[in-house]
Amino acid sequence: MRIGIDLGGTKIESIALDDAGHELIRKRIDAPQGDYQKTLNAIVGLVSEIETQTQLKGSVGIGIPGTLSPKTNLVKNANSVWLIGQPLHADLEALLKREVRIENDANCFVVSEATDGAAKNAEIVFGVIIGTGTGGGIFIRGQSIVGANAIAGEWGHNPLPWPTADELPGRECYCGKLGCIETWLSGPGFAKDHQVTNKLSVSITAKEIVALAEKGDESAQASIQRYAERLAKSLANIINVIDPNVIVLGGGMSNINQLYTSVPEIWDNYVFSDHVTTRLVPPWYGDSSGVRGAAWLW
Repeated sequence: MRIGIDLGGTKIESIALDDAGHELIRKRIDAPQGDYQKTLNAIVGLVSEIETQTQLKGSVGIGIPGTLSPKTNLVKNANSVWLIGQPLHADLEALLKREVRIENDANCFVVSEATDGAAKNAEIVFGVIIGTGTGGGIFIRGQSIVGANAIAGEWGHNPLPWPTADELPGRECYCGKLGCIETWLSGPGFAKDHQVTNKLSVSITAKEIVALAEKGDESAQASIQRYAERLAKSLANIINVIDPNVIVLGGGMSNINQLYTSVPEIWDNYVFSDHVTTRLVPPWYGDSSGVRGAAWLW
């Protein structure tokens, strides 16, 4: 049995797969906010619950919103900032009393979708997580690319390309820089843009903005159009560098259906080619794709 854990910014999801990849059990809970010890306890509790219900012991793979430093083996680059600098790998192995494999959540996502999902059989795949943060993973010829510094695919902490005057100098990012793509394309970044542009005293969630747009609210529709333009510019940069056959969107913002038609129409203006054949697709396994990829780390 393979157990996968997807440690997100707002939720933690667990899954158990049998050797053939069939789902045995799945559960989702709210993620503890700002508390490292409670995060450890939640993960251990989910693993214990799976093994109690199935009466089987499983391997454990975990996708995290960051990565492990090759130098220190501590968590780095996590938008769930309470994980940064923590010995998550060592702590979980001690608590679970077994070897644990940990990978960036976007890498887990792209493994799932490129192996038997929306990008199956594609030579080069870029997997995108646009949710609480903005992550990415690269899959080339059957292999997930981690990179020398364990940051391959971290497009969210590059500056927004081709910025307009009103997008400069950019918002502050938790990483300490200004104008990172994540500050615009994450769910909170999208909500912030809607609030600031419309001079709202209180922010509303990304899901609420999308619901308003579907009801014909012009300000919400304009916010989605600005988002599509920024996503298109940012993905055009990716296409110019790695030239993927398929880009798969994941995370909560991937549920905005119009992105799959409007973004490719816009990115034609920015990609350094006379014709763009890269496909932009939704995930085959929805927002649970990352947890499947975590299980498949074994």
